[in-house]
Amino acid sequence: MKSCPVNMKGADCIYEDKTDKKAGIDEILCTGCGICPKICPFDALTIINLPDTKGLEALHQYGLNGFRIFHLPLIQESAITGIVGRNGIGKSTVINVLSKTIRANFGKFDLSSISDEEYFSRLIQLFKGTALQNYFTKLSREEIRIAYKPQQIVSIPHVFKGTVNELLTRVCDDEERKKSMAEKLHVAHILDRDIAVLSGGELQRVALCSCLLKKDATLYIFDEVTNYLDIYERLNSASVIKEVVASNTALVVEHDLIVMDFLLDFLHIMYGQEGAYGMLTGVKSAKAGINDYLGGYSKEENVRFRDKAISFDKDSVSEDKRIDVFVSWGERKIEAGNFSVTVQDGDVKKGEIVGIIGRNALGKSLFLKSVAHAEGEFGMLAISYKEQLIERSDTLVLSELSQFPNYTDTFYQMYVLDPLNIAPLLEREISDLSGGELQRFAIARCLLQDAQIYVLDEPTAFLDIEDRLKVSKVLRNFVTLKGRSAFIVDHDLVFMDYLSDKLMVFEGKPGLEGFGLSPMSMRDGMNHFLKQLKITFRRDDGNKRPRINKLGSVKDQEQKKSGEYYYA
Repeated sequence: MKSCPVNMKGADCIYEDKTDKKAGIDEILCTGCGICPKICPFDALTIINLPDTKGLEALHQYGLNGFRIFHLPLIQESAITGIVGRNGIGKSTVINVLSKTIRANFGKFDLSSISDEEYFSRLIQLFKGTALQNYFTKLSREEIRIAYKPQQIVSIPHVFKGTVNELLTRVCDDEERKKSMAEKLHVAHILDRDIAVLSGGELQRVALCSCLLKKDATLYIFDEVTNYLDIYERLNSASVIKEVVASNTALVVEHDLIVMDFLLDFLHIMYGQEGAYGMLTGVKSAKAGINDYLGGYSKEENVRFRDKAISFDKDSVSEDKRIDVFVSWGERKIEAGNFSVTVQDGDVKKGEIVGIIGRNALGKSLFLKSVAHAEGEFGMLAISYKEQLIERSDTLVLSELSQFPNYTDTFYQMYVLDPLNIAPLLEREISDLSGGELQRFAIARCLLQDAQIYVLDEPTAFLDIEDRLKVSKVLRNFVTLKGRSAFIVDHDLVFMDYLSDKLMVFEGKPGLEGFGLSPMSMRDGMNHFLKQLKITFRRDDGNKRPRINKLGSVKDQEQKKSGEYYYA
């Protein structure tokens, strides 16, 4: 307050609210001079310039000087519309407003006293002359029946006690329909299991099943459908969604580019700044929308929301230059209770990243743990391991990372900490981090350790598209520049395609017996894997991203006939 030029002139740009014992900033009076963020000793202030809102007032705002959204997506009837964007810019907020999970507050913060009739009247007036006017008119008359699959599926056991069958019976009393959907989503064998003991993947499929079974639903809303699912279940779930909503309407938020490409008809790009604001572009075709998002520019709105376009051209070291074998191993059998996995012999070279793909419960993580715990041939090497499930604690991120000598090294600052955006997390406790923040912290902690081989189990979990690609470049640069090697398990095929030099494919019977093949070239490995999935890939002509060919299309049939499932 003492340093603000506007305050010095007698106006209350920065003021003290003595009732709430808080400070506030009048955003109309603020000139954006940048003095207060520089002198605030707690880094509590940030000045962010909002884009041109074309006269729109905030549709929903989280408190004074808080995060706000300005618009909602246009839902295309009898089609599947997606929303793509970074974490923390309001994707879940807009679908919560559309699904009546929360009320939009029009920037007024507290509308608890107004009736539903008045609330919908305000919404209808706000969107007068647009497709959303018709949507909210129908919603107010209960002519739209919504089936909603939330993002936070881990909260389901806290709000429902009972078996899977009891949960599904609450939304569908048609036994034949319930049985059919359970079989399609591969949950028929767990109908008698208690919700509290389900794995993440089982819980996700049960949540999808419950959503798709909702009686007489006319609008399906899915907030992230792929978390905890392997690539087989991701594509299967997407196929079931397409089948069920074929004659209805759906809205999807998702970060897996392959699934989005396979599932969507239309797309909105959501851009903005975490903790500040979220904006939506107009609706685009799925292909154009994904390409515009990766390009960082929307031509229709003349908005650039990223400095650089994202391209998938691989620039890895050629095979003939990676000749130094770090370690080779013989065929091994690993047992855990009644489960066993046999892994063929192989080797990993200096500067090489071996990607590991396959269904869940085939022993991929078991193999990684055998590597990480330095069994057999790996016992001679220093190995750093990022586990699939990351433990939380009350320790500060700074305290945890600064114990490694490499924390102050310029190389690690430039190639690990800065690209992973660790600085804003340093003064926070590990237990308070979001899923994506926790993942970035765990990857940084793994890479700060001095090791010859780095082992990472599902490093893309809870990351948005941009962070997944940043992580892939961090790992690629690190392994190449430091002359190290890595084993990486993940289910995001775009991530694995960009990052991996070789592939290990795991096969078998989930939960009973697994079989890991020797590391293969990317072409051989992906051909082998995609043939099992019965899908073919092509590259986008512009940004070279992997795309699924439409099943049964001319391109799909040609590639299957030639045996080239992978970028023929």
